[in-house]
Amino acid sequence: MIERYTRPGMKAIWDLKHKYEIWLEVELQACAAFERAKQAPRGTSAKIRKKAKVDVARIAEIEKVTKHDVIAFLESLMDSVGPEHRFLHMGLTSSDIVDTSLAVQMTEALDLILAGVDGLLAVLKRQSLHYKHQVMVGRSHGIHGEPISFGLKLALWYEEVRRHQSRLRQVRSEIAVGKLSGAMGTFAHQPPDIEEFVCAKLGLKVEPVSNQVVQRDRHASYATALALLAASIEKIAIEIRHLQRTEVLEAEEYFSEGQKGSSAMPHKRNPIVSENLCGLARLVRANSVAAMENVALWHERDISHSSVERVIMPDSTILIDYMLAKVTDLIEHLVVYPDRMRRNLELTGGLVYSQRLLLALVEKGAQRKESYEAVQRNAMASWRGGGGLQELAEKDPFIAQHLKKQEIATCFNPKYYLRHLDQIYRRVFGTAKHRSQNASGRAKK
Repeated sequence: MIERYTRPGMKAIWDLKHKYEIWLEVELQACAAFERAKQAPRGTSAKIRKKAKVDVARIAEIEKVTKHDVIAFLESLMDSVGPEHRFLHMGLTSSDIVDTSLAVQMTEALDLILAGVDGLLAVLKRQSLHYKHQVMVGRSHGIHGEPISFGLKLALWYEEVRRHQSRLRQVRSEIAVGKLSGAMGTFAHQPPDIEEFVCAKLGLKVEPVSNQVVQRDRHASYATALALLAASIEKIAIEIRHLQRTEVLEAEEYFSEGQKGSSAMPHKRNPIVSENLCGLARLVRANSVAAMENVALWHERDISHSSVERVIMPDSTILIDYMLAKVTDLIEHLVVYPDRMRRNLELTGGLVYSQRLLLALVEKGAQRKESYEAVQRNAMASWRGGGGLQELAEKDPFIAQHLKKQEIATCFNPKYYLRHLDQIYRRVFGTAKHRSQNASGRAKK
């Protein structure tokens, strides 16, 4: 199911043939560096490039015997490359090829993910602006708190996703690192110049110091950044699931023509996309733990990390790519019910305005303790069905002593709670001068 929704390109990044093609490119660039160092005749890398063929089936056949993928890859090139084959892999070790190539794949994947983040930000911004003044009740502990706007909720998600964008860009810089420092990382058989040349050609930085592998804290940071993004997508999905509950029904997932919610109950309209996203977030989060387990290797290296990464890196990036596409579509086509939001806001008979009433009393000179007790006394009576809070407050001797009827009524206006929205929105989306920026927040040049 996931592959069906993956954007074109992500699955191909982790295709076995693509991986071997990157391996070949690393070897070819190393060969070109050998030429510059006069370790190979001029034109060697060009001859190899022209003749080399990546044969996935042949590599697999050889690996059955060698039990070593890089050796199988190199041996598979012997038939097509010819005599120049001897100039491949000189003074290099398997991890030079594998780790440098993995860095290329991980940056390719992250570039697609960042494009997906841009798309999500654009939708969140558009919907936040659209619902900026849509009043709804805010909840803490699942209980009605005070009025907010639905647009504010979306703006909060936008700002959170923008933080993920910043983290992912930083992680891209951390993971775009290669190494060709040899078996123990000492450059015993090739100088650092070879590494610098190859990495520059591949768009990578060099690992300042390595042993036999690029250190796995980089990969753990990458997987953790993906897990954090998945957690925020889950957060959005959980909120929509709650808003879609029958008792709430302030917003719900788009239900398409012909869609079915239950094999038994024809009336059902279930938040299946949101539930799907919550489940997938668990996988991405679990993969980040596996990546952290990879940081500690024996001495200069072992290969306990290798089998893990062959699973978690393709899986996490493909999952995140899918999740971004689904949550973006979910937000873009979300069905919002303003009337239900207003109805739920009024459900508690004005209890959501209790703090405003409390502060109005304090502003009039009443002591806070007595004011709190007076408002709470009437709020509890309202909870028990004794009437609306405004009505009860008007009859309360203590409150009436300090506030006129019109002053009490003023405390029950939901617009009061949205009066600083413009300032909040300027903080999030920038001033009018900067609204020509794209959704990712980067200024147009």
